[in-house]
Amino acid sequence: MKLHELRPQSGSRTRRDRVGRGISAGKGKTSGRGQKGQGSRTGFSLPVGFEGGQMPLTQRLPKLRGFHNKWRKEYAPVNLGKLNRFESGSTVDGAALAGAGLIAKATTPVKVLAAGEIRTNLTLRVHRISKAARVAVEAAGGTVELLDVAEPAVAEAAVPEAAAGEAAAPVTDAQAAAEAAAPERARPARRRSKGQAEDSE
Repeated sequence: MKLHELRPQSGSRTRRDRVGRGISAGKGKTSGRGQKGQGSRTGFSLPVGFEGGQMPLTQRLPKLRGFHNKWRKEYAPVNLGKLNRFESGSTVDGAALAGAGLIAKATTPVKVLAAGEIRTNLTLRVHRISKAARVAVEAAGGTVELLDVAEPAVAEAAVPEAAAGEAAAPVTDAQAAAEAAAPERARPARRRSKGQAEDSE
């Protein structure tokens, strides 16, 4: 390798476009700017993202900053201090909390927080509980049972009680003979338009 043999990387350097040098050059006459209009004038420039005056895409989109987990599960918080209304030794679950007005629905996932002081021993059947709240419940003589968050169930098709519980009753010979002897129901006559009636006559 000698100094006069050095060459730039292939494709790294290209020849510049010579514009305005005749139509045979490919960029002659209007030099690639087209005829008339704002883009053909000297000093033409537009900001990045400009869409001709309409609302740009960057302003039309909602500003969703940060990360949004579409599998996020929402829990209804319940403080320890509000559980003293239940009798000692009782089981506190979603139904009991909904009946006391502490959560909206019995099926809502519940998380117990350590705000307040608990003075009764309870059996908590909840989905989540903080570490400090668990220590306080167990110190008061209670227990904690964690539940799994139920996934939305697929709606099943309604099945008649007879079909769900029992098999279809077999058809007897007498029933088969009666069905065979029964006359077929006459099909209603097809209504014809006035034009069709005249053509048939």
